[in-house]
Amino acid sequence: MKVREILVTSALPYANGYIHLGHLVEYIQTDIWARAMKAQGHQVTYVCADDAHGTAIMLKAEANGVTPEEQIASVKASHEADFDKFLINFDNYHTTHSEENQHFSELIYRRLNNAGHISTKDVEQLFDPEKQLFLADRFVKGTCPECDAPDQYGDNCEVCGTTYDATDLKEPHSTLSDATPVLKTSKHYFFDLPGFEQFLKDWTRSDNRLQVSVANKLQEWFDAGLTSWDISRDAPYFGFQIPDTPSDEPDKYFYVWLDAPVGYMASFKNLCDKRAGTENALDFDRYWAQENEHKTEVYHFIGKDIVYFHALFWPAMLAGSEFRTPTGVFAHGFLMVNGEKMSKSRGTFIKAETYAKHLHPEYLRYYFASKLSDKVEDINLDLEDFMQKVNSDLVGKVVNIASRSAGFLVKKYDGMLTEVCAEPRLLEDITKTGDEIAVAYENREFSRAMRLIMQCADKANEYIDEKKPWSLTKQEGTEQEVQDVCSVAINIFRQLMVYLAPVLPELTANAKEFLNVDDLSFASRNEWLLGHKINKFKPLMQRIEEKDIAAMVEDSKASLAQADASADTTSQVIETDASTEQADYQVDYIGIEDFAKVEMKVAHVLECNYVEGADKLLQFTLDVGEDKPRNVFSGIRKFYEPEQLTGKKVICVTNLAPRKMKFGVSEGMVLSTGNPKTQLTVVTLPDSCVIGDVLA
Repeated sequence: MKVREILVTSALPYANGYIHLGHLVEYIQTDIWARAMKAQGHQVTYVCADDAHGTAIMLKAEANGVTPEEQIASVKASHEADFDKFLINFDNYHTTHSEENQHFSELIYRRLNNAGHISTKDVEQLFDPEKQLFLADRFVKGTCPECDAPDQYGDNCEVCGTTYDATDLKEPHSTLSDATPVLKTSKHYFFDLPGFEQFLKDWTRSDNRLQVSVANKLQEWFDAGLTSWDISRDAPYFGFQIPDTPSDEPDKYFYVWLDAPVGYMASFKNLCDKRAGTENALDFDRYWAQENEHKTEVYHFIGKDIVYFHALFWPAMLAGSEFRTPTGVFAHGFLMVNGEKMSKSRGTFIKAETYAKHLHPEYLRYYFASKLSDKVEDINLDLEDFMQKVNSDLVGKVVNIASRSAGFLVKKYDGMLTEVCAEPRLLEDITKTGDEIAVAYENREFSRAMRLIMQCADKANEYIDEKKPWSLTKQEGTEQEVQDVCSVAINIFRQLMVYLAPVLPELTANAKEFLNVDDLSFASRNEWLLGHKINKFKPLMQRIEEKDIAAMVEDSKASLAQADASADTTSQVIETDASTEQADYQVDYIGIEDFAKVEMKVAHVLECNYVEGADKLLQFTLDVGEDKPRNVFSGIRKFYEPEQLTGKKVICVTNLAPRKMKFGVSEGMVLSTGNPKTQLTVVTLPDSCVIGDVLA
């Protein structure tokens, strides 16, 4: 077998708050994959770091009365403690506020700049005269320029749905100081992403680098047209200054999303330096030099909300600066709890440390593994199902095999297993299943791997139930048969420990002691325990009790309520809005019963016109198969000319409550996809679609 050299990373958690169960989906997924690949004999290095830069961290530190350096050091320590509780086995955990990260950020920037991929242009922004800083959209509120709704953020109106620039707000005010912002012009630095369009089109569709659904999503951005990426921020800003700027523009900083992915390289370089001169030494260039791209492998595990950065900006930056690009970028979905968005009031917005106070982390590792696939799908932590599945699968099936068999062997045979396997076909079948399980692990089909493992456990329990060693011990002349049966059961249990080791490292470590073995690698499954002595069995896992889950939920409510009560207004704003900088995104989930209420029909665009006095709106006259056409306003003017949509067939939400606007009444919604700040694409239908048909 060829030993593969693999570098694997998880997205960097933002150094602005605690780790919660939604975060842990990714780190558990990555850790299981890294452990599984190591168990199969490959050289795997798993690195990560705290994402430690940005305005949000600077303001959070100010609110807490500490320096940014003190703020990120404290959060990093808490993050590492949480990851340790959940058995996340990083080979190195670093920070983006490091010498290594500054070195590689500057190196990449200089190479891009020297190659002509960086340009500058003046940008007009709102500026807080009291805080003396430029305001991101989330730090500005005012009156909507379209419908005059008050208290709206600086990018879109939650009342009428219009998107706009913060500079368009009426009566704007800073959410940080309540001061009236002023317009101020500043020179910004841009990365020429459109110049890499053909490279990215080829890259995103080659060598299975991305999941198909992700590649399809990226195609929407290609269809809309890539735009240059603003990679700079003005002082004050906590981060790295952009090098080689003119003397009259000294206070330019890298935007946090430029140096954050560079943190993967920086953490790995930090590890290389730590191991230099040892038998575990690593060569940085062997993993990151462009010419070595096919000798080593680099994989990024991320949430689906940050695909844009990792599958467009990041590979373009790497290619433009003569570094290798990732072998694969694997995206996962979000976490729901009990079928709904995590909720503080219901106690289902659960911090990692709160969970660990009440329940064993390996319960969660197994449950997530049973839900995760190679698809970009949201997963649901149903707490009732969680309890039943762990109790049934791990306690009732797996551990039960050992507990049912070990006692007979220790008491009657001094722990000795038979010299010859009494059921070679059964054990061969379970050993062979390991090949499928290994493939499922590598393909990130963890749920399939868990199903295969539990099928093996079922076979073992069926075998024990059929042979009934507890009855055999009461009969004369059955001593050998009891030892045979129990030896087969222990061998199957050992196989299950091999297969579950990536998911349950602590349980399998304890099982090693019981089984009296040193190796639970995938290769070890081919060597059965014959004429082998086991140790006395000790309970390996306890059942989950309802009271433990109830206590966790109540503790979660209490801890979050206390945190909210102690936070001042500024801190709350920063906590809430930092997500757009760190992309720690949460979805407002709805139930299927809510979605079923939405009525969507095929609509024919009879007319599409500009709206006088509205810079962002287009007015549609739609035939939806009713007695008279419908009038619909849509905030997509900056993305379309009216003639591009006239005559098209589109999707209209027809049971949306009419919305009165100063330009008229909007009687529905035209469906579009994309980012309302960068590109919205109207969903159009083939001419064969029948006007008025309801879409299911």
